[in-house]
Formats: sequence, C-alpha cells, structure tokens
Amino acid sequence: STIRSRTTVTIEPSGHVDVNITSSASPGPSTGDMIVVPPAFSVVDPPKVFGYGTAGFREDATLLGPVIFRVGILAALRSAQKNAKIGIMITASHNPEPDNGVKIVDPMGEMLEGSWEAYATAFANCKDDDLAAEIARVRKAEGIPASATASVVVARDTRPSGPALLAAALAGIETVQKGAAIDFGVLTTPQLHYVVRCHNDPSYGVPTEEGYYKKLGDAFCALCPKGAEPIKISVDCANGVGAPKFVALAAPLTELLNATIVNDGSTGVLNEGCGADYVKTNQKAPSGMDFGVGELCASFDGDADRLMFFFKTESGAITILDGDRIAILCALFLNEKLAAAKLTEIKLGVVQTAYANGGSTQHLAKLGIPVACAKTGVKHLHHVALNYDVGVYFEANGHGTVLFSDPALATIKSAYEGLVDGDISPTATAIRDLQSAINLINQTVGDAMSDLLLVLAIMAKSRMDAAQWAALYSDLPNRLLKVKIKDRSVVKTTNAERTCTAPAEMQPAIDAAVAKFTNARSFVRASGTEDVVRVYAEAATGDEAVALAAAVCRLVFDQCEGIPPAP
Repeated sequence: STIRSRTTVTIEPSGHVDVNITSSASPGPSTGDMIVVPPAFSVVDPPKVFGYGTAGFREDATLLGPVIFRVGILAALRSAQKNAKIGIMITASHNPEPDNGVKIVDPMGEMLEGSWEAYATAFANCKDDDLAAEIARVRKAEGIPASATASVVVARDTRPSGPALLAAALAGIETVQKGAAIDFGVLTTPQLHYVVRCHNDPSYGVPTEEGYYKKLGDAFCALCPKGAEPIKISVDCANGVGAPKFVALAAPLTELLNATIVNDGSTGVLNEGCGADYVKTNQKAPSGMDFGVGELCASFDGDADRLMFFFKTESGAITILDGDRIAILCALFLNEKLAAAKLTEIKLGVVQTAYANGGSTQHLAKLGIPVACAKTGVKHLHHVALNYDVGVYFEANGHGTVLFSDPALATIKSAYEGLVDGDISPTATAIRDLQSAINLINQTVGDAMSDLLLVLAIMAKSRMDAAQWAALYSDLPNRLLKVKIKDRSVVKTTNAERTCTAPAEMQPAIDAAVAKFTNARSFVRASGTEDVVRVYAEAATGDEAVALAAAVCRLVFDQCEGIPPAP
C-alpha cells in the first residue's frame, strides 16, 4: 500500500494559515492503510500509559509529539465521520509552562463525544506497527470510507512547545484523510471552541477571531447601562494567551471598560504565582497586582477558560469570588430578567459539583432556584445543564457558562423581534437584556473573557460593587485535603461522587464522623491523575471543618492503604 499526498499552504488576508492536504491511499491486504510515521513521532515502546480525560491529554511537553500526531489522525477521522469541522486545541491550561496538552473539539464546540475518548486513548498508546490496525478498527466501527473528506481547525496557546506540537497535529491530519487543516495560530481555548461552532453553525457567529471580538463587544455594549462611568477592573492574565487576546477584545470598549492588565507574559512565567487556579488554591492575590480596598480584580487561567474574581477588604484580607458566586450572580440576573420579560415558562436551573460550597447551595434553595449536582468535570456539568431551559453551570474553580435550550432561544428571539422601536417599558428592557446576554455568553465552553464581560455588565446593571456581591450569602468554612494511598482505584463513588461505595466500610464511617458536627458534610473522591484521595469537609465553624477533615483523612489512610506519614 502507498500513500501520496500534496500539501498547499495559503495565507489568508486575516493572517490565518490554510493548509490544504489531498491524499490518496491504495488499500492494503488487511488494514486498508500503510501508515508512514515521521521519525519525530515514532513510538516503538510507549514511555507511559496515556489517558484521554475531560482535559484531553496533558503531560510533560517532551512526551507529546507522538501523541499529538496520533490525535491529528483521530481528529481527521472524526471530521470524516461527522462530515463537519472538528477542532484541535493544544494547551495545558493552568498546568506549569513545561507541560502541554491537546484535546479534540466536536462540531458544536462541545467536548469530544465520550465513546471517542476510548479511541483517543488507544491511539495515544499505539505503537507504530499497530497504528494502521487501530485506524482500520475505527473506520470499520464508525463506517468511515477512506475517500471521506476531513476538515480540522487547529490552534495553540503561547507555550514555547506549542509550535512544534501544532506541527505534529498537522502531520497527523494529513496522514489518512483528504481534506483541509485550518491553522488559527494562537487562540484561547474558548476562542477555538467558538470558531469550530461557527464553522458548523453559521447562525452562531462569524468563524474568525475578529468575529469573536465583535460579537462579544457588541453584546457587552448593548447590555451595559448607558452613560455610566467606565467599569474599572484589574485583570491578571496568568502570563498566558489571555493577555494579548483580552487586549484585542477590550481595545474598542474603552468608553465602557477601564481595564488594567497585569501578568501579561512580557516578563513572568506562565501560571507561576498567578492565574485563576493559583488564586483559588492559595486564597491570595496573584503576584504583580497593586490594588486598593474594594477594587474588583480578576484572574484568568493559562488558556483563559477559568475565571476568578477577588477584592481587598478594609482589614487587608482578600475575599475570593469563585465559580459558585459567579453562578449565583448570573442565575439571579437571568431569573429576574425572565420574570420581568414575562417569560416565566422558561425554567432556569443551576448545576454544581460536590465541591460547591454548601452556603451557595443553601442560598439557591432559599431563592427557589433548582439545583442539580453533577460529577466533577465540565463535560458532566454541561450534560446536566442541558436538562434546563436555561442551565447555569460553574465549577468552584471558575470554569463554566450558561446554556440556553433551542426552544428558550426561539422564545426569547421571537419576543425580541416583536419589540417596537422606542419601547422602554420594563418588559421590553428585560427582553433586550436577555437577548444581549445570550449574545455575550459563549455557550460552547467556559470562557474567562466572555464570563468577565457578563459579570461586569450584570454588576453595572444592578449597581452592585464587589462587597455587595460577596454579601449575597456566606460560605460555610471548609477544608480540601488529599491523602496519598497505594492505589486510587480502590475508591469508588456514586451519587455525583458524594457517596463512597468502596471500600464498603468507608461511607458509614464518614456518616458517623459528619454526625458529630453542626451543619456538616464530607465526601471523598479518588484523583483522576495521581494516587491520592481528595477529602472535602465543611461545617458550621472553621474549627469543626478542620476537625472533620482530619477525621475523614484518617479514615481514608486506614482503609485504603495510606502511604506514610499518616495524616
């Protein structure tokens, strides 16, 4: 069997690079393909076992060339199977700069379908000699002819390893299917999701970086109150891709937005002492920020899909406004607008994980807003949010968005198109605000830049400052710890990870420990990346939360072959 390919590179007026690949393959006797793996991406003995999860693959960047070459092949197959454009994003998000990663984005900008994650894992761990057979297996299982066309949109963040790994993806794309790879160069992860969605659904927007900026900017201008002072905010961009992209987004918005950007990558290291994950984990402001009492600040993570807000109190302490608080702010605003617009047939709900603070869950219950709990990982929250007309979902780490069902979108659009020019009644204003919010929200995935503008517009519209936002409810004191164990696979959970089913004695022991404290809860969950068990505990007081966490950590250590030292 032989493979012949021709690659044509075209630079578009926008600066994007089109790589057009035409290939032909004559069928071999058993697999249908003879795959010629470039030496740089060859694997004789895999260095480790790679697993595709919610975040795709994330590893030391030096290990990823062969993996991303194979992901390119799989993305081309997925595109051919779906007869649609597929995305590849090369990023490791909040991981340290020496790491990198890759994930595949499905046609509507959503995460890769779960059944294809198994294919990705098999490809990543495949030796050169077995790769053709794996490709043939996928083609047969999914009914993909060798002649089918592939079209893959690729982008990367600003990590030094990005260009070489992007080249690996392009090489993989051209290996098995004829078609086109569209290289968008450097983008945030949410921008790549947006572009993929727009290519497959033109009604969502213009499939360019400039189209993204215009859609969000126009919606922000429409939602913000007219004649107000520019909204002041300092934004920590984690020394990552969010810095140049937020500069581009904010440039036309100076009449409404007074943004100061720090940790822009000009001197610091990606995610080092800065970024949303650093702020949430350490409960402190990032390095390089100088701000006064009450001034609202925000942090993106390395690829700008997570967002954390914070401010300084009179005492000098830092108050964190995390994903739980973003979700409540958005839910309150949208619920009020639905009521004012007299669209009460549209039902809103909030999706959280077990890590959401109990104070936020209790507050939503008091407001009468339905709350569902999903497994950890945005793909799980996204799936549950689809059960609502308007589904608000955020993890506590600041990753999340709002989903509108097709019927809800149609109802709001119809009401908007039925408005009479000059109608400034509360009902008409609410309908316009809902339509503007829909345009401002990136429904494909959590988007730090989109979410930032949404929150700022809501606060301006509601005449709310940072302290008033924080005062909406009180968090319950909590602790999040981890216990090293011999094998994390011994810990099994159910009920959205809130109930431990193995070891069998664990949950009754946790229940007994929780019963000793006031307004308390605790759960354990095996890490997805290391042999540790994460222990979450909360209670009415800080001392009780600390004591409960310590007690449950000891249970995990004793029942799961903990690795010394004992907690």
